[in-house]
Amino acid sequence: MGLGERAIRFRDRHRGPAILVLPNAWDVSSARIFEEAGFDAIGTTSAGIANSLGFPDGEEAPFADVMRVVERIVGAVRVPVSADIETGFSEKPKEVAARCRAVLAAGAVGVNLEDGTREPSKPLVDIGHHSEKVQAAREAAQAAGIALVINARTDVFLDSVGEPPTRLGEALRRANAYRKAGADCLFIPGVTDADTIGKLVRGIDGPINVLAGPASPSVAELQRLGVARVSLGSGPMRATLGFLRRAAAELRQQGTYGWLDGAVSYADANRLVTRPKN
Repeated sequence: MGLGERAIRFRDRHRGPAILVLPNAWDVSSARIFEEAGFDAIGTTSAGIANSLGFPDGEEAPFADVMRVVERIVGAVRVPVSADIETGFSEKPKEVAARCRAVLAAGAVGVNLEDGTREPSKPLVDIGHHSEKVQAAREAAQAAGIALVINARTDVFLDSVGEPPTRLGEALRRANAYRKAGADCLFIPGVTDADTIGKLVRGIDGPINVLAGPASPSVAELQRLGVARVSLGSGPMRATLGFLRRAAAELRQQGTYGWLDGAVSYADANRLVTRPKN
């Protein structure tokens, strides 16, 4: 399947009829496990990749290193892959466009672009500026002739921006602006209650993506609410580290190995990262 066909296939999955459940991988092994479980698309997690490379999240890992991981994941699976490139690793729309071209060159067919700044004094970029970045990404994809799926993220709820009564209106305003700028899907992390999710679905002129966590509605309930896409972010990676921490504690404190139950075999671990011979 060519890049253009994978992009169209991925874009069309945002239009139903079933919700798109997008697990987030951080290396080849995790991506292969998700693929073998039956997921028909995979996203990457910026935090997972950064942490595995020895960096904190927040565009601290070199972009070239991140793209090498994305390229390896793409080369290991047959399903479409979407790359989380945070803010685009630049505040300049032209440079964001270049980053999107690099994503396509790596073989991924989707990107996340977020409007958060991680600066307490100004937690979100100006709505017009982020719209320009989304538009630049869209124009780069059009020039390449690929239907790159742009998942425009607003961190209004995730970063608790403004007084609580104002957040829904601000998220709607931003999401609809990003949709007009060329986004295919609108990502609003930080929302877990069904009532607010339903209002977002009804108020946004396009498919929406929510971030799932322990307090989130089930996939079936999210589909009933009209959510198009649900992703896990760094959750699977952090859960894996949580398991490893518990295993380390058992080994250190009890000197026992019960945590090895359920481990994949040595042969299977190697199989996951062995490319099939053509």
